[in-house]
Amino acid sequence: MEMFMEYLRAFLVGGALCLIGQLLIDLTKLTPARILVIYVVSGVILGALGWYEPLTRFAGAGATIPLTGFGYQLAKGVYLAVSESGLMGAFTGGLQACSGGITAAVLFGLLVALLFKRGDKTAKIFS
Repeated sequence: MEMFMEYLRAFLVGGALCLIGQLLIDLTKLTPARILVIYVVSGVILGALGWYEPLTRFAGAGATIPLTGFGYQLAKGVYLAVSESGLMGAFTGGLQACSGGITAAVLFGLLVALLFKRGDKTAKIFS
């Protein structure tokens, strides 16, 4: 039963974050790129205020996988690196903390680009 509750909490928190993003797309004139930046910066701010850590403990992957989790992880990495290395940690800490996710995104993007043909799919639909 505990595993079910863990999945339910992750689903509800992750779903709420997605719902907020969808509402921002539907009800505002914000572009997806601006919403992405808002989510990452929100994760940084909530992490700095100490509010995101309890959320990650409560929701697990529901809070760490979305873009707010990426911003939180960046800020946490910078904070730890600055406390260990000083000012240089401000430049290296975020990349060290998120290097696994960044590497996976680049490698999967490369893999998809190699496996599938590129081309303009919309031209075939409307012609």
